[in-house]
Amino acid sequence: MLDTGTGAYTGASCVLIEDGRITAVGGDEVSAPEGAEVVDAGGRTVMPGLVDAHVHVTAATADLSSQAEWSPAYVTAHAGRIMAGMLERGFTSVRDVGGADHGLAAAVEEGLLPGPRLFFGGKALSQTGGHGDGRTPGRTAPLDTSCSSGLARVVDGPDAFRLAAREQLRTGAHHIKIMLSGGVASPTDRIDSTQSSDDEIRAVVEETAAQNRYVTGHAYTARSVKRALRLGVRGIEHGNLVDDECLELFVEHGAFLVPTLVTYQHLASEGAEHGLPPASVAKVATVLAAGLDALDRATRAGVDVVLGTDLLGGMHPHQSEEIAIRAQVQTPAQVLASATTTAARLLQREGEIGVLAPGALGDLLVVEGDPLDDVTVLARPAESVRVVVKDGRVVHRVG
Repeated sequence: MLDTGTGAYTGASCVLIEDGRITAVGGDEVSAPEGAEVVDAGGRTVMPGLVDAHVHVTAATADLSSQAEWSPAYVTAHAGRIMAGMLERGFTSVRDVGGADHGLAAAVEEGLLPGPRLFFGGKALSQTGGHGDGRTPGRTAPLDTSCSSGLARVVDGPDAFRLAAREQLRTGAHHIKIMLSGGVASPTDRIDSTQSSDDEIRAVVEETAAQNRYVTGHAYTARSVKRALRLGVRGIEHGNLVDDECLELFVEHGAFLVPTLVTYQHLASEGAEHGLPPASVAKVATVLAAGLDALDRATRAGVDVVLGTDLLGGMHPHQSEEIAIRAQVQTPAQVLASATTTAARLLQREGEIGVLAPGALGDLLVVEGDPLDDVTVLARPAESVRVVVKDGRVVHRVG
């Protein structure tokens, strides 16, 4: 049994899950009650379910601007397929940072759709012309994104940002995401731009803090990251172009970095095939080369780094490859912690997910191989992930 928090195997060999939560972990003294379902790990590794802290479960295409006009029912059907694949790969919890809402989270929780436990933030908040504005330069019609099937909502001014945050928090959002710099998938912004004013960011930080929630921000450049951390943003998505001062601020403020390296690799090689517009394909090279170096420097600086993937459309099946990419600069124990215990702290669910301990939710994997010796076995889930248990129920089994 693998303790991903300490990066060591324990002497325990049995886990008892009752009513969806772990009630006992130990050896022969832990016995199965009469009538309990017994899963024999057969000498394999037992470990906590994985967490992916940057997904878009509704992103059925890389052409996000066109998806904004799709039927919500059609998008939901795609989301069910996408989430089922995540669960089979061993991800029992995911954080959606743009697109998923309270209805989709409830559908998963009630078993109407198969999928990981869904921590949602609703739509990401973007300024006009920002990373969430999908209009081409020639489109001048006003943009109503509040009820679209897109991943973001376009608002301007601190009052509009505050209201949008309140509306999403009212629905039970676990976090609010703000666009803080340019991005790849948006048609009119520069990667090196800064987005959202100080007052807009402060307004959202105030509202989330009042609800004991937090703000995470899409940001690539050092300038946008430093500004966000100083204004109280708790998490940075991507962060490919951070500098040493950024890393010091992460540690000073106890903030989290969520790199998403696998998405750039596949956006470069197959993004166009899955609908990424040419203007966006041209932006990928700007952030692709810097990502692994940023992860390496952040890890060495002691930043809390969390696993994320950010895949779109037909690229979702590459999700587990993020693990192998990170293994180039991180130890197996560091990669495992980023997808379990550190992710749990970011999601404000420490002790509940990413751990095998009494009181935790009943999520675990039975894995072929030794992830602590070679974490890349998890990058090949079809070969390594034999059993997935979520909330104490076997939801995927091979053989």
